[in-house]
Amino acid sequence: MLLQEKQTGNLIEILDLESLFNPAQDETKGRIQEGQEEQDATPFRKDALLFPSGEDLPLCWRDADYRKR
Repeated sequence: MLLQEKQTGNLIEILDLESLFNPAQDETKGRIQEGQEEQDATPFRKDALLFPSGEDLPLCWRDADYRKR
């Protein structure tokens, strides 16, 4: 799955979908898609990511208490 980093606009290949979907985890592992060489895996905060279309990630992926709001 590819997501976009809010601050830089870089595309990020998400390597750990389970942590992305888990609202109890604040970070997920990904790899920046830049240049011709494959980049090292890096942790990314989920609140700093969005879909390439510009939409934020679903609240149920980011906040374990989303139902209480």
